[in-house]
Amino acid sequence: METTRTVDLFVIGGGINGCGIARDAVGRGLSVALAEMNDLASATSSASTKLFHGGLRYLEYFEFHLVRESLRERETLLQAMPHISWPMRFVLPYHQDMRFENATPTSKLLNTVMPWMKGRRPAWLIRLGLFLYDNLGGRKILPGTTTVDLTKDPAGIPLKDKFKRAYEYSDCWIEDSRLVVLNARDAEARGADVMTRTKVVSATREADLWRVTLRDTDTGAEQVLMAKMLVNAGGPWVRDVIQNTVRINSTEGVRLVRGSHIVTRKLFDHGKCYFFQGEDGRIIFAIPYETDFTLIGTTDQEHGDVAVKPTATEAEQDYLLNFASNYFKQDLSRDDVVWTYSGVRPLYDDGAKSATAATRDYVLSVDTAGGAPLLNVFGGKITTYRRLAESAMEKIGAFFPDLKGPWTAGVPLPGGDFPVNDVLRLVGELKIAHPYLSDFWAIRLVRAYGTEAATILGDAATESDLGQAFGATLTEREINWLMDHEYARTAEDVVWRRSKLGLRLSPEQIKTLNDWMADAGQARRDAAE
Repeated sequence: METTRTVDLFVIGGGINGCGIARDAVGRGLSVALAEMNDLASATSSASTKLFHGGLRYLEYFEFHLVRESLRERETLLQAMPHISWPMRFVLPYHQDMRFENATPTSKLLNTVMPWMKGRRPAWLIRLGLFLYDNLGGRKILPGTTTVDLTKDPAGIPLKDKFKRAYEYSDCWIEDSRLVVLNARDAEARGADVMTRTKVVSATREADLWRVTLRDTDTGAEQVLMAKMLVNAGGPWVRDVIQNTVRINSTEGVRLVRGSHIVTRKLFDHGKCYFFQGEDGRIIFAIPYETDFTLIGTTDQEHGDVAVKPTATEAEQDYLLNFASNYFKQDLSRDDVVWTYSGVRPLYDDGAKSATAATRDYVLSVDTAGGAPLLNVFGGKITTYRRLAESAMEKIGAFFPDLKGPWTAGVPLPGGDFPVNDVLRLVGELKIAHPYLSDFWAIRLVRAYGTEAATILGDAATESDLGQAFGATLTEREINWLMDHEYARTAEDVVWRRSKLGLRLSPEQIKTLNDWMADAGQARRDAAE
């Protein structure tokens, strides 16, 4: 098999860490190739809680570096992608936990100093945590913490009457899988080769180069690339890549932790989110989702085998439903669940006793034994993906002395070249240019594509000019864009990762879309031959 070319950097994995590193690296002057064995963001990076957040609860595990870095990143990221990320206010209802009032001096001390061991946090500790949260990250755009009278504020209406007050603070929403795709697109626009549905069969050292064998998972065709350095951003498969793809010995491990979410019909009419504390010391969020739904999550469960697809088990669904029902007046049951999703977090194995306590910080490890360097990426969280990429480039720079400096802070992703507060202006302009758009349709397009929404619609003067309609405002014009510019090949790519329109489309509509895309994809391949 002939070697096609040599690149400076080869990245294994098309999740947020892999695509973020590829984008940063190509922007610094390296030649870069990336391979993802499935669709982009097909695993962990599309199964998050959809938040750019500092991680309020990480303060009680003394992960101040992680929280500070995350808080600083929120606003940096917000300015670079105001279409797919936006500020949100979080309401943390509080009521006195009697166990703190009636505890013995020893247990009260333990529960206060280490509140994750049992029960809810005392008010003074919450206030301290929120004070640190407001001030650790140099906040400039997002408003700070306030107190809320739940007997008067709309946020109190869906909650049980025992909740009289709350604390309200800021974090940000992020469309996680779109974030991955836009990083990949920007990397490709700057010169990277992004290959989806391409599995790395093997990678072996040949002196000062890596010989990387790739297989197209659709056609079975194989090719070989040479690379000066390899980046293992395999996410949950990071250990599998070390053992079975590059076949090196390593004592470092990954801890697989499953996080599951449920989606219900809309449980409240305002736009704020809830941060709920459980009697077991854990927390969950209840978040407005896709206009007509509520997202509730997440769990922390050990996940033993990366080969087993993660799903929200009945026990996890019941846990989330019961947890939320302790706060909402409405008692929730399985009948309220319209969709579930689950992902595996590849946390660095730091020896923590529980999945909840395991570090969410990232660890970057370079292996140079036997020749060409290998960078293994362990852990990380979506909020710090850009800083993780910069930290990775510090490691990579040791092997490329002419590497350019950091550049990604505040640089817009595709479609994000507008001010943070201009979303409504873009929506208004789009509706003026295309009067047939409903409010939902126009907002959906701007929130997905930003300034590129106008490009997608082009000169379409009527809805029929957009071609075949697949339902839920999804048209042939948009599908062609997703196939030509955003690596989409199947209906699943479109309705669950490039969007969440799967919540609104019937199985028959999704099948029609999938069949149409299969025919369109074949036509593209025929034309390319």
